[in-house]
Amino acid sequence: MCLRMGLFLTDAFVLTFFVLGIVQISATKRDFSVAGSEVSGHGALMPMSGARFLPESSPFKAHKIAYDFSLSLSSSFPEDLEVSDYCLALLGIFGERYVTYVKCLVSHARPVKICEKCYANYNNLREIYNNISSDSMGPGNMSCHDSLVRSDRLMLVYMLYSSMEEIWSTASCTHCFTPDEKSLSNNTLHILTALNTSLSCFETHQGNHTELCKECKALYRSLSELYSTMEYNNILCIDLEDAMNVTRRLWSKTYGCSFPREETVPVIAVSGFMLFLPVIFYLSSFLHSEQKKRKLIHPKRAKSSHSLMNIQDKFS
Repeated sequence: MCLRMGLFLTDAFVLTFFVLGIVQISATKRDFSVAGSEVSGHGALMPMSGARFLPESSPFKAHKIAYDFSLSLSSSFPEDLEVSDYCLALLGIFGERYVTYVKCLVSHARPVKICEKCYANYNNLREIYNNISSDSMGPGNMSCHDSLVRSDRLMLVYMLYSSMEEIWSTASCTHCFTPDEKSLSNNTLHILTALNTSLSCFETHQGNHTELCKECKALYRSLSELYSTMEYNNILCIDLEDAMNVTRRLWSKTYGCSFPREETVPVIAVSGFMLFLPVIFYLSSFLHSEQKKRKLIHPKRAKSSHSLMNIQDKFS
């Protein structure tokens, strides 16, 4: 899973430069700002905070100037083929939220906390993409789905969003949230509390590993049982999986603690029985064969004795 997520993040970084270029070009072409407005799901521009085009002092401006070619396509197309200002505003917001989401993923890649820390950014990105991909008509009876998503073979906006959606899905982040994905589920809060309690115990007794193994044993066992239950019910996200892996490494490798599992007792008993089963089989076979030999020999002796008595009677 980690390898797949690494590949998705690599693709995301490459695609990010494309969307940044789109945002910069749209900001240069039309001198308007979305710093004080946002497009709602109903097609109206609504007030918002934090969403704006990249400033002119952005380091990406130098890259834009450096890659200007002496020969390029015309800067304008016929009016009926150009993207509307409304759709460009949506595209600008999408670019801002896409970059914010990618930055959040990178910032919380290790230790993995992308579900807990980035779910708000993911929901914002999903919201603006739904506005773009919706078939509902915006101002001028134009659909941004046609002009931004389906207008070319590359379908860059779709590819960008799909890569982020794939990361979220591969991380199983939905398992850690309520169905509406607005808050952490009760199971997630429960195991996070157990994890924090165990880690606090480790920190308190880390100076004496022997005491740590003794004092934190019950807490760690309870945590392991809770994690196993959630794993069986398939309600774990990557944040919890990674946190539990780190806790297990601390317990077993860093502090050298261990405790025998209860399920090992019946396993040992069954293994011992299977080990001695061939011995019992051969021993019983040997005893059974000896008994049959005795039964076969006994009639022969009796017959010989009877014949000997007949011979003696004849001579007498």
